[in-house]
Amino acid sequence: MPTALVTGGSAGLGRALAAALVAGGWDVVIDGRDPASLAAAARETGARGIPGDVTDPTHREQLTRAVTDTGRLDLLVNNASTLGPTPLPPVAALPSDALDDIWRTNVAAPLALTQALLPLLSDSRGALVNISSDAAVEHYEGWGGYAASKAALDHLTLTLAAENPGLAAYAVDPGDMRTAMHQAAFPGEDISDRPLPETVVPRLLALVAQRPPSGRYRAADVTPAVAAPQDVRAEAS
Repeated sequence: MPTALVTGGSAGLGRALAAALVAGGWDVVIDGRDPASLAAAARETGARGIPGDVTDPTHREQLTRAVTDTGRLDLLVNNASTLGPTPLPPVAALPSDALDDIWRTNVAAPLALTQALLPLLSDSRGALVNISSDAAVEHYEGWGGYAASKAALDHLTLTLAAENPGLAAYAVDPGDMRTAMHQAAFPGEDISDRPLPETVVPRLLALVAQRPPSGRYRAADVTPAVAAPQDVRAEAS
């Protein structure tokens, strides 16, 4: 049975992806900072939930042990992320401690988890998916701290691919979604016109199943497969 680790799996895109993978026959480990939300997500998706913060080295060790105990890792999705302070401040007003927190969550933690799990991921000829943003390549007022962290994550992803030719490594911009984090970026605004995270999942699964060259991809540019979860399972088995 293929194994996946999806960080930030208690809500939004991580939760939707975990549900689809479990439905496709995967053993899925998810994490989240809120134990109650994570427990609910684990019950509803069938994934194994491990509560904690990815910036905590002890929690990352717990995730690593949980995956190592399965003997394989076919997919690592670094999805956990933070916007930083909201309402989003201009770069000139971004507190240094807030930038440090953004960097720890969006850059340092995904890299540390990838470093710990890279041998297992490589042995399974698995895929690394780091969730990015269009803000990594565009310039929006107020998004500077978050955007810089995602640009750094993109760079690390592609460098890992260059250094590990056998690894499929993708930095993926999922596009705007109707999530709590996106709502936090636009306080008081109606974001009901944004697509639900579930609409992005088939494109992520298709990317992993099709295994194009490592690189940065927009989810909107990936053609979803007819039966994406099963297709991915067959690729990873």
